[in-house]
Amino acid sequence: MSDRLAGKRALVTGGTSGIGRATAKRFVEEGARVAVTGARASGLAAAKHDLGEAGLTIEADAGVVAAQTTIANAVREAFGGLDIVVINAGIGDFRPIGQWEEADFDRSFAVNLKGPFFLIQALLPLLANPASIVLNGSINAHIGMPNTSIYAATKAGLMSLAETLSGELLPRGVRANVVSPGPIATPFHEKIGMDEAAVKALVAQIPAGRRGVPVEVADAIVFLASEESAFCVGSEIVVDGGMSTL
Repeated sequence: MSDRLAGKRALVTGGTSGIGRATAKRFVEEGARVAVTGARASGLAAAKHDLGEAGLTIEADAGVVAAQTTIANAVREAFGGLDIVVINAGIGDFRPIGQWEEADFDRSFAVNLKGPFFLIQALLPLLANPASIVLNGSINAHIGMPNTSIYAATKAGLMSLAETLSGELLPRGVRANVVSPGPIATPFHEKIGMDEAAVKALVAQIPAGRRGVPVEVADAIVFLASEESAFCVGSEIVVDGGMSTL
């Protein structure tokens, strides 16, 4: 590893498992101080062990607007400001369009889009010049996969937000970009009930012949967070083994 993020202060939402946890660990390896959010005490304890003295853990619900101010206040007290924000916390609720209820619709949009928007708003006074915002999107926003209508819509909203944020915040040195994973081997697939047969069917759709691993997405996020990507503004990096393009 190197020190591409030496001295940087970073926040990773949903940093207690999967892509978020791998990203937080990579940030520490690259020299950053890192704060992570999570909804469960057990996950936060494990993340604290990973991050060591460089880490801060914050218990918060990504879908509750008031919690976003709590996150911002905790980061301000610990770090004074931020150089990097990774919007990673999210939920995936997959079902046919006819089976959606309003409360479930609202929860998906609250966690995946509304909460992130108001977190970025709360963090604005803390953002350095320059600063990088990385939003975790998904190839589902592009490919029209059945049963992903609401999830895909929330991720498409994040991708649009990256463009408008860049247009609005770039004059003050803040750029926003998106990393869009395809199928990644994380606890997410287990949470949505995928068994071995379902995973095998999914892998059959991936030209690379396998699911990705969290660190492969984390490495793309490190690039977008670092000054190596200073000319990337409102852009998207797809990490999907060719699933959306071949």
